[in-house]
Amino acid sequence: MDIVLDAIDRRILRELQKDATIAIAELAVLVGLSQTPCWKRIKRLTDAGIITKRVALLDRSKLDLSLAVFVSVRTNRHDQEWLDAFAGAAASMPEVVEFYRLSGDTDYLMKVLVRDIAAYDAFYKRLIAAVPLSDVSSAFAMEQIKSTTAVPV
Repeated sequence: MDIVLDAIDRRILRELQKDATIAIAELAVLVGLSQTPCWKRIKRLTDAGIITKRVALLDRSKLDLSLAVFVSVRTNRHDQEWLDAFAGAAASMPEVVEFYRLSGDTDYLMKVLVRDIAAYDAFYKRLIAAVPLSDVSSAFAMEQIKSTTAVPV
């Protein structure tokens, strides 16, 4: 279902990205609607698949997951069977929080969150045992300068 977003829809989306737990009454005031039309717009945006989830964002450092590692993977295999096995292995590893197939020299890129180098080493050993890979290169994040889950609306 394709829908056209107007300025109010976009304001609703921006506010929900800041705080998905905001009360409908408060959100309605912020976007200039009464509660029922505001709720109906949220339902329409959800039904259209624009709003896909409402989640809690966690402080990873307080959960002892302060090491972010960007793992670049190259492979000589590009068939569906291999991709299914690799994607399944990555999906089963909770340390993998983002996973992309890329164009260019790197075939796949993963963002991995772990406690420390030893935890990353254990992850790495599980990764290379899961499927045949040509090259795995890791870059350790020194500092997080910007991080957001908000999509520019």
